[in-house]
Amino acid sequence: MQRKINLLLLFFSLIGGGVAFLFGEWLLSWYNDMSSILLVGIYFAIVALGIGIGCLLAEMISPRLNGASWKQRYLGLSWKLLPIMLVLALGVGALTEFVYELNFGGVKPIKNVVMAIDDSGSMAQSDPDNSRYSAAKALIARMDNDNQVAVVTFNHEAVVVQPLTPLSDSQNREKVLTAIDNLKPTEGGTNISGAISEALKEIDSDGKKNQGAMVILLSDGVSNFDTSRELQTYIDRGIAVNTIGLGMQDPAGTQLLQDIAKITGGHYYDVTDTALLGDVFQQIYDRLGDRTLLTVRSDATADSPYYAAVRILSLMLIGAGLGLGLGIMFDNRHLAKSFGIGGVISGLFAGLVLEFGLSGHNFTDGLIRLLAVLILAAIISLFTGVIPVGEGRIYRNKKNNAASTPTSESFPGRRRNRNSKGF
Repeated sequence: MQRKINLLLLFFSLIGGGVAFLFGEWLLSWYNDMSSILLVGIYFAIVALGIGIGCLLAEMISPRLNGASWKQRYLGLSWKLLPIMLVLALGVGALTEFVYELNFGGVKPIKNVVMAIDDSGSMAQSDPDNSRYSAAKALIARMDNDNQVAVVTFNHEAVVVQPLTPLSDSQNREKVLTAIDNLKPTEGGTNISGAISEALKEIDSDGKKNQGAMVILLSDGVSNFDTSRELQTYIDRGIAVNTIGLGMQDPAGTQLLQDIAKITGGHYYDVTDTALLGDVFQQIYDRLGDRTLLTVRSDATADSPYYAAVRILSLMLIGAGLGLGLGIMFDNRHLAKSFGIGGVISGLFAGLVLEFGLSGHNFTDGLIRLLAVLILAAIISLFTGVIPVGEGRIYRNKKNNAASTPTSESFPGRRRNRNSKGF
């Protein structure tokens, strides 16, 4: 039993983790088309594959941890045991993601969306091509079947052009799209207060109290609005208002939309090019209840210490699974212990990096995930310098062991003479 480090194994595991990260990021591009539970499980299975192959190749070249006898007798078995590591990582990753997505503490999944669209006279200059209508239609066409949507337009007054409608039926979806097709620009001012009030009435019209709601408010102007009074119900019920400022000219209007979003827990988006409206609408929807171990929390749990702790604990379990899988792959119980404990420590640091590093920006979030993967690979690889390891097979051949175990009968000359006082 010795404390020892294979630097080549560290190097190869980092390379394997980096390659796995690239495949994992490609996998995340399928986020909207795949179950997030399955996606996270596969992501960590890919990480396990990259790290596992890297470690195997390093020990093939320089069997410092397992010894030359492992390379001669058990290398083929290690390649056969590699899938166990993948299955273990897949299972732990999917299970922890499932727990992470559970709603605790009164958190409601957001299913109801109210679109409040500015139709005042100034929109003729801000959006002459009526791109806001096209963007709203494109989003509704992509919404999940378990969503409900309502459409409110406003100028000097607010009007419900489509009440809250479930999208589970294709005819209902077409009904909403047709209602938007019939919209035409009007004259008049900007009554944001009326839009906020009508949106709340539509949310209240839904009898399902276990579902959450949010509002998407698009405007280009300013309005008399008392945020402390008129948003109190939104605050009390945790209903976020995401605001879009389109071609804003008046700083007071920009400030009002920013305040509405900030106070209610939503986000503000400043848009100067109407061609980008579709992407903004989609971005708001993509953040709807977004909560995975690999991405920033953008729902009502964004600042929840509970979900922060769950993410960190989940990464510790995933790290332990990776380390244990490595030990099983090498068929070495001492390595399984060392790598497993190292996996817990590496998971702790990787979880902290993800929890406090993810920000919602694609490029920087990718770098944060890369750092987390490299931390998992590095600490697991180095932990044999902390916990001593030696040869110790997990899978034993009992027949061979029995045959090779020394007994008194194997050495008859060494048997004690019972009639003698000596040895």
